Amino acid sequence: MSLAYPLHSSSAQHAVDTCADAIERLGVKMAFAKDEEIYAQDEEADLIYRVVSGVVRTSRLMSDGRRQVGDFYYPGDIFGLEPGDEHRYSAEALTDCVVQVLKQSALRTQADEEALARVVWEATTRELERAHEHVMLLGRKSAFEKVASFLSDITRRGKGRSGDLPMSRQDIADYLGLTIETVSRTISKLQNQAIIEFEGCRHFKICNDAALARLAE
Repeated sequence: MSLAYPLHSSSAQHAVDTCADAIERLGVKMAFAKDEEIYAQDEEADLIYRVVSGVVRTSRLMSDGRRQVGDFYYPGDIFGLEPGDEHRYSAEALTDCVVQVLKQSALRTQADEEALARVVWEATTRELERAHEHVMLLGRKSAFEKVASFLSDITRRGKGRSGDLPMSRQDIADYLGLTIETVSRTISKLQNQAIIEFEGCRHFKICNDAALARLAE
C-alpha cells in the first residue's frame, strides 16, 4: 500500500534514494487539487513522480466496472514507474497535494545509461515487491486481518501509536478487496474490543499494540 512496505534490499533503497535526489534537483513541482487526476490509466509512462505533500491514490477501473485501488503514496514516495510503456493504474490526488515531476529523458542527461537503468530497474523492483505484498494481503488474510494490517501500516508510517486516514472507507474497501460494509463493521469490532479508538472519522490511536500486531501478522 503505499503504504510503503519495507525494502528487502539495501541496494534497492539506495537506488530509490538516488532517484529521489535527482527528482528533487531537477523535477518541476505541480499542485493538484483533491480528486484531480495526475495521470490516466493506459497513458504513456514517460514521467517519474515524487510526492512532496499530500497523499496520492492509484486505482484501476476493471472491465466489469469495479475499481481496484492499487496503492497510497505519501510525501517522499516515488510513483509512476512501470515495467512497460503505459500506466496500468491511474493516479489521483487523494488530498490537495504537490508532486514533483521529471521526464525520464531528463534523468538520462544526468547519469550514464547503465546507472539510469539500475536506478529505474531497482525502483521498479521495489514497486513489484509492494505489489507482491498487496497480493498476499488480498489472498491470504481474513477481513479482520486485512483491516488490522492496513491500520498497522498507517501507524508505522507515523512511527507512533496513532494515525490519520485521508482515504475514504470506500478507498480502503477497494484496496483490501472488501465491501465498504465489511470495512465499517470490522473497524467497529476493533473498537469494541478496545484494540483501536477513533477520535472522529479520520484519526485513530492504537489501544492494544500486541492484539493489533497479532492480527496484522
